[in-house]
Amino acid sequence: MSDRPHLNSGRLVIATHNAGKLKEISALLAPYGVDCISAGSLGLPEPAETGTTFVENALIKARAATQASQIVSLADDSGLSVAALDGRPGVYTADWAERQWFEGPAGRDWYMAMGKVEGMLAEKGPDTPRDAWFSCVLAIAWPDGREAVYEGRVDGSLTWPPRGTMGFGYDPVFVPKGRDVTFAELAPEEKHAMSHRADAFRKLVAEQFGA
Repeated sequence: MSDRPHLNSGRLVIATHNAGKLKEISALLAPYGVDCISAGSLGLPEPAETGTTFVENALIKARAATQASQIVSLADDSGLSVAALDGRPGVYTADWAERQWFEGPAGRDWYMAMGKVEGMLAEKGPDTPRDAWFSCVLAIAWPDGREAVYEGRVDGSLTWPPRGTMGFGYDPVFVPKGRDVTFAELAPEEKHAMSHRADAFRKLVAEQFGA
């Protein structure tokens, strides 16, 4: 649409405190002259993600970052959905990795989260389908209140035990459709070419940079 706001090359706040996510997004935007800085490096607080969809949570984060920094901000909300678990963990993907007081020091334990998913599948029996997908929503917020949203997805299946060291989150147990290796076993450039985030970015780039 002609009245849609557009990014220019220059500074862009990535509304995350996750170094892995910042690195991945920076690599995807680098060819377009965008200088990505994280909300964490600016000392911006993390807003409560109270939405019930990826779109709602991405917009919450993008709006908070641009309001606090007065710089155009991009937020990503992504997660793993498992068909046999009725789409869970979904928007609660990161929450499943948060340790409770009895599970050790506060913080995220992704191996624990992967084990939680595997345990729930195991309870359903050995013939339970292992179909899963990653979703990604990218939301851009401008200081003047304009917004844009892009959605991406990649389908695959879950494996156990976890394999690979090059990804983060649930990457070590996710095998994308048509491959026999996990996201964490793929070189970053291979993952970037096929991931849910890459799918959303292709849509963003097509509209924002005409490429």
